[in-house]
Amino acid sequence: MRAKKTLSNEGHELLRHAHELRRAPMDTDSWRTLRIQAEIVDGFETLRDLGPAVTIFGSARTKPGHPMYRAAEDTGRLLSRAGVSVITGGGPGIMEAANKGAKGEGAKAVGINIELPFEQQPNPHQDVSLTNRYFFVRKLMFVKYAFAFIYFPGGFGTLDELYEVLTLAQTMKIDRFPMLLYGRKHWKPMLDWWKGGLMDEGYISPGDPELMQVVDSPEEVKRAVLAQAKKTGFTLKPKR
Repeated sequence: MRAKKTLSNEGHELLRHAHELRRAPMDTDSWRTLRIQAEIVDGFETLRDLGPAVTIFGSARTKPGHPMYRAAEDTGRLLSRAGVSVITGGGPGIMEAANKGAKGEGAKAVGINIELPFEQQPNPHQDVSLTNRYFFVRKLMFVKYAFAFIYFPGGFGTLDELYEVLTLAQTMKIDRFPMLLYGRKHWKPMLDWWKGGLMDEGYISPGDPELMQVVDSPEEVKRAVLAQAKKTGFTLKPKR
């Protein structure tokens, strides 16, 4: 059983129902908005000169030596050598692997960490590191500075981040950047459900599943990312 850390859980306090809050002069929602603003400003100031970057998502529970850990590490390395910075959630597992592969290989390894009572510990492979109290601020940073998104297998957090970006693309709140699902075997049941369930029932449009691309190797990720970089007009500086 995991020992829980004692943390100031700002996200929990923010989302508590109003009648549950015992308000103090400096602990109201109005004051909390200033802390949120400061967190956003810090992120914007820290990442504004990052340059071309992608965000890699995946499970915090994937162990070193696992095939997906090795694939994420190789992916981070290939992208960094090509001049593309790698953004992750800054924690262990897939996040650690991608940062580890990217660090020292040409571009930046970025970690956007979150305060959690368990699982999340910042990994040591970060050139740029932020720590957020609020998930929605963290998600903003994931999306704002990336021109492609890679999803390795993961749990609720990874799925949340997948559907967040899908919804933004579907509703045209962001451009339709590449969204790459790594591991055909893992993602196939979900894609089958989209087409045989959601689409057949009319809950999504026929073109919506095409927002995603399935890949099975770090080289496929690199090709898709570099094609998008060219399309977007980025000038990359690959490692010699």
